[in-house]
Amino acid sequence: MTTSEGRRAKTVAIITDGNGRWAQNRGVAVVEGHRAGADTVKARLRDAAEFGIEQLTVYSFSTENWSRSPKEVLGLMRMFDERLEAETPELNAEGVRMRFIGDRHDRRIPKKLVQKMEWAEAVTADNSVIDLFVAFNYGSRDEIVRAAEAYRGGGEEAFDKLVGDPYMRDPDLLIRTSGESRISNFLLWQCAYSEFVFHDALWPDFSRDDFVSCLDEYSSRERRFGGR
Repeated sequence: MTTSEGRRAKTVAIITDGNGRWAQNRGVAVVEGHRAGADTVKARLRDAAEFGIEQLTVYSFSTENWSRSPKEVLGLMRMFDERLEAETPELNAEGVRMRFIGDRHDRRIPKKLVQKMEWAEAVTADNSVIDLFVAFNYGSRDEIVRAAEAYRGGGEEAFDKLVGDPYMRDPDLLIRTSGESRISNFLLWQCAYSEFVFHDALWPDFSRDDFVSCLDEYSSRERRFGGR
């Protein structure tokens, strides 16, 4: 890292975009792109812990992703299930606390997968090295609507407690890979004052150096939060 400690992002969110194009460019099945992307998530999570980042949020499956082919969706569900079972003990040993945001009550999600998510949260609940928030079956508008339905007054602070996860802090930095410059219904409430960095690398190719570059870009900016 080249940035000074006081200027580093402590909470980072990433739209991990480009798995499908990565697979297409290599002439392999889309699910192989998702597997490569999952490997990159684990690698960058370890980098984040090393860099002193306290919370990392990744966009893994959106509410809009159900519109993809049944074969791709089924492959993703199976991959999530396999990864959770295989990697939760490993992440637990490394001090990662796992949390899932999104609508896990959707009947389209296999019950076995929901149980695995709950198991991963329970197993890692007492860890404190870094929080990993996985946005699964997640859509920010849906999240805000559900919070609005539960809201009974009390101002912004009370509403904030109903949005997302009570342990999640607003991201200092939002990164999107693959060269796209939009946030695609991700953390709309939480990113009100986040810095955005858009990077050209497809997610499976997003390296440690690319991550450092994005963090350095954040550190070079002056954050005023509406002041002068």
